[in-house]
Amino acid sequence: MSPSSEQQHPDDADPAASSASSAESTDQSAPESAGAQAPEPSRQQIRRWRKYLADEIAEGRLYADLAERKQGEERQILLGLAAAEKRHEQHWRDLLGEHAQRLPSPSAHRVLLGWMARIFGSVFILALAQRAEGDSPYAHDESATRGMAADEEIHEEVVRALAARGREKLSGGFRAAVFGANDGLVSNFALIMGMGGTGVGATVVLLTGIAGLLAGALSMAAGEFISVRSQRELLDATRPTHATLRAAPDLDLDHNELVLVYRARGLSREDAEHRALERLGAFECDCRPELSVPKDPEDETEAWGGYEVVGSAWTAAGSSFCFFAVGALIPILPYLIGAVGWAAVAISTALVGTALMCTGAVVGLLSGASPLSRGLRQLAIGLGAAALTYALGSVLGVSVA
Repeated sequence: MSPSSEQQHPDDADPAASSASSAESTDQSAPESAGAQAPEPSRQQIRRWRKYLADEIAEGRLYADLAERKQGEERQILLGLAAAEKRHEQHWRDLLGEHAQRLPSPSAHRVLLGWMARIFGSVFILALAQRAEGDSPYAHDESATRGMAADEEIHEEVVRALAARGREKLSGGFRAAVFGANDGLVSNFALIMGMGGTGVGATVVLLTGIAGLLAGALSMAAGEFISVRSQRELLDATRPTHATLRAAPDLDLDHNELVLVYRARGLSREDAEHRALERLGAFECDCRPELSVPKDPEDETEAWGGYEVVGSAWTAAGSSFCFFAVGALIPILPYLIGAVGWAAVAISTALVGTALMCTGAVVGLLSGASPLSRGLRQLAIGLGAAALTYALGSVLGVSVA
């Protein structure tokens, strides 16, 4: 039978098959027509997308502004982040079309970023930006591409690394300042509350607070100086010396312990043997090992290993003294202006509570955590310590009486 004889006349075709074929062609053409004209977004989608667009514009501007204050590699990294935010911005503009006009204000978090940038500098901004990138809603929003969600995760790691550089520069003296102020607040507030619980007069409470301020500030400064100095001395004791350079010319080429030196420093046997042969002059080496260690171990401006993180002992001690004194002064301010009784207690509690919230928020900013949660934690610890000492003072006052 020829192929032509097997072909069925159109009039003889099965009606059910024709209907199925027609339905199938209709189903296939539906997506094509839908793809040709995207459905109009809902008012809720438009509102959400406009908010996303406003935030992307604010973040891109933030990174660009920070890049202007930086140089070298950090500048290039920040400009790269700004360019990435521009890509995300364009995505939302494409979805919004004619609705990408008269955008709302960015979220409060982005507004806070810009405000903090003008006051505190980049380390605080980067710490906040780290949280903003980590809280991105793109991973759970179908309107955002998977690539955008992945970008936000990578941006968080980039900002985390940049913020870590700033935190290292603020270590030492700044750490002593923040925690010195917090210790002054808590310890002196608890001290005067304990004295107040015994029932003594306002003058005694004031004198006790002043004594606590001086004793605590001196103790903090001395402790911080010893701590930082000890860390620097430990680094001095553990860093490599130039002994291998000085002794290499006089070592026996076949019998020496130079390989053991480098193995003790963590090199593998092969790498240690290679380094030892370099020192002994067996072959040329274009490295300059004399530049790998600071020339003056006593010069605290030299950056080696952990020195930059540890900071200066004198700076740490001075910061601890001053900020502990400032923190310890706040609880006794009402007594200095003549307040007595419960009025003095109320004013002191309000002042200390506000200051604790501020120090906790600063710690939260630097650590990339929520400033509010860290502030509330500091507040709970400070007020809890004061309540406990007041209760003990009340018990002791009754016992003495």
